[in-house]
Amino acid sequence: MTDQLREIIFDTETTGLSAKDGDRVIEIGAIELINRFPTGNTFHMFLNPEGKEVHPDALEVHGISNEFLNDKPTFADTFKEFDQFFRTGSLVAHNASFDLGFLNAELERIGKPLINTDRVVDTLLIARRKFPGQRNSLDALCSRFNIDNSHRDKHGALLDSELLAEVYMELLGGKQASLVLEHSQREAVSGVQTSNTERVVIKPRSRPLPSRLTPDDIKRHEEFVETLGDNPIWKQIGTY
Repeated sequence: MTDQLREIIFDTETTGLSAKDGDRVIEIGAIELINRFPTGNTFHMFLNPEGKEVHPDALEVHGISNEFLNDKPTFADTFKEFDQFFRTGSLVAHNASFDLGFLNAELERIGKPLINTDRVVDTLLIARRKFPGQRNSLDALCSRFNIDNSHRDKHGALLDSELLAEVYMELLGGKQASLVLEHSQREAVSGVQTSNTERVVIKPRSRPLPSRLTPDDIKRHEEFVETLGDNPIWKQIGTY
């Protein structure tokens, strides 16, 4: 796994807008990418906000009610599962400072180490650099990149993570995006300086693939090369 690029695309839903004022995380959704491809591994959890009421404005956005959350586990109850999924790799979110602030508030509340900002990539910052002066909400980016989000009636952490993964690929150059996130780009999208480039090392095959050329193919090619003069490129290469 050390030679592979692991990224966690994640999103949260909350009781309100201010972690500093005591608002809580009530949903976490995340999907795993390895070398920029989804692995199928996901994390999804609804959380009991332990008495903090969902603000009516927040309810309008995500539709998660206080009654629905009454029998859900707390963040402390689910920390082990959360830590196993989020422990390694880069964390990718849209308006990441919001989500990270809420997650760190939950971690601080139960006395666990906080997530360092140098692990976080903010797709909103990438979008603002790529499309300055334009609307760069998740919905706007889905529209710009022709990503179908017609099933997104309400915000939902796992659904938004899936959409964000597609947006992230497009922001990095589409399906053929490089497997290397260069040093200068990573500084721009994370907002912090880093000393290392994250690089995927593609190892050679342990056993070369067999040639598709038959002995007859090679013989005919050698006969053709003899007709090309004294020093054709094929003789310089020496192999077929």
